[in-house]
Amino acid sequence: MATYIRCVSCAFSLERAVFLSRGNTFNVESKRYVRGLRRKPVRVIFPEDEKNKVDAQLPRGNDKKKVKVPAKAEKKPADQSDFKTRTSSLKNGWRDDEKTNLLPPDNKNDQLDGIRFERASSGDKRLSRLVSVARSRTFREQQGKVLLEGRRLICDALNAGAVPQTIFFSTLERLQELPLDKLKRASLVKVKFEDIKLWSDLVAPQGVIGIFSRPNASRLSYADNEHRVPLSLICDNVRDPGNLGTILRCAAAAGCHQVLLAKGCVDLWEPKVLRAAMGAHFHLPIYSNLKWEEVDGHLPDDVSVHVADSQQTRELDPSRKPSDFGWISTPRARLEDPDSDSDSDGELAPPRLDDAAYHENWAPSPVGLVVGGETHGLSVDALQLAEKRAGRKLFIPMVPHMDSLNSAMAASILLFEGRKQLLRAMQSYERKTVFKTGRRVS
Repeated sequence: MATYIRCVSCAFSLERAVFLSRGNTFNVESKRYVRGLRRKPVRVIFPEDEKNKVDAQLPRGNDKKKVKVPAKAEKKPADQSDFKTRTSSLKNGWRDDEKTNLLPPDNKNDQLDGIRFERASSGDKRLSRLVSVARSRTFREQQGKVLLEGRRLICDALNAGAVPQTIFFSTLERLQELPLDKLKRASLVKVKFEDIKLWSDLVAPQGVIGIFSRPNASRLSYADNEHRVPLSLICDNVRDPGNLGTILRCAAAAGCHQVLLAKGCVDLWEPKVLRAAMGAHFHLPIYSNLKWEEVDGHLPDDVSVHVADSQQTRELDPSRKPSDFGWISTPRARLEDPDSDSDSDGELAPPRLDDAAYHENWAPSPVGLVVGGETHGLSVDALQLAEKRAGRKLFIPMVPHMDSLNSAMAASILLFEGRKQLLRAMQSYERKTVFKTGRRVS
């Protein structure tokens, strides 16, 4: 019995030793396998020339060939030589980025019809920075930059000769809609449409925003010169952006010779003015922020100046009452007392001008028209200029109990009436000239 127990214990100890030895081998090999699975694959980035060589060696079809991949270059520690390489690479056309230390030159694929553009990174703040500051009137006047949004407005600016600085676009189709030959000196940046939508003032953004140098009216070229008439529009205290933009649009449609904005008007390059004007900034000369002496200097000597007035109370003709026209505005208090030569404070009274209906013959020759704002109306300077230039107060008769018209609506009525009278006078002058020269009128 003792012999049997001894044999069993020896066999058990032998099997235990074998099992433990196998178990240790399995544990060691399993740890090795786990360590191998934890290793991350190495991504190899090839230069363009080496990548083309590797692509040429790749197997095609059913060919199964092994391709040798060049080993990854070791990263050198930053030292003085690395700084010299970085400086020389920047001089050779490489550009520095805010997040990455060094970026290669623009890819050849990032160009359209030979014009290169760059793709904005996720943290690029150029769009938000330029748009936010371009909306400030102080920045526009100090830095000389304006913000234009939309394909039509940017195309009008480029065709007129405005100088673009930076163009942000969302897709290549939006960039192709612009005259690319005039964008060679501009910086083109492709951004996400969400970024443009975030910083856009439009309800439905078109995906293109441009930063331009502040245009000079005397240096722009206008395509509608042959359709203009010698009619100058002068804006006085027009402080509503929508009204000013609509007035400029009407002036461009009526073929005005020029528009003069006196001090006190809203900024010409305000985003709301640009939207309401619909490109009128680039269809006729517009001079802004002028003193009244400068306004007088922009007008030729033979130009008469009339003012648009809604406070008409004087009868046009002793034999005819204003009600004979069928409709008349509600009488309001005049600017001055006809029986007094000065105000109670001792200041000089505003000039007295004759009244005339808008359909009377007030534009037989080159003429200027002053339109005031709805809140502040005409200034004394405007009335003095009209008195100096032998002008009159023009009014638009209305039905009773109506206060006044919108300034943009009144300006459109007077501008198109002035255009009609000027064209009629020009045609009459041409007929007289033909008859004097003895030529037959066809």
